[in-house]
This record gives sequence, structure tokens and C-alpha cells, in this order.
Amino acid sequence: MKLLLKVLFIVFLIWMIVGAYLLNTEHPKAQITMGLGVMYMSFILMPIFIYYRYKDGKYKKYIIDNKNKKKAEN
Repeated sequence: MKLLLKVLFIVFLIWMIVGAYLLNTEHPKAQITMGLGVMYMSFILMPIFIYYRYKDGKYKKYIIDNKNKKKAEN
């Protein structure tokens, strides 16, 4: 999973670099390339990253509930 995320992130970086190059050369498809890159990041890269980070329940120590709230007040 970690390798998949690294590969997807590198693809995203290359995609954005190509999109920026196309914007600078005023290519007619530059806006579409950049928009698809943002959609790729939003709907493919970020959900996989969020799942990878939170799949083991590591986020539970950051949630404030009554037990943790009482400990923080003392």
C-alpha cells in the first residue's frame, strides 16, 4: 500500500508539472489537464491516503471523549 501511494503521488506530481508546462505554453488543453489532475488527487489519491493512515485505528488517541477530557482537565 505504501508503494502504491508513492507511485500515485509521483504520477500526480508529473501530471501537475506537465499541466503547468502546458499552461505556460498556452496549449488549448492545459485547463483540462490541470482540472483532471486535481480530480485525480481528490477522488483517487486522497481517499487511498486517508484509508492507509487511519486503517489501524491510530486516530483514536486524538479524539477527545469524556475519559480524555477529564485527564486533560486535571
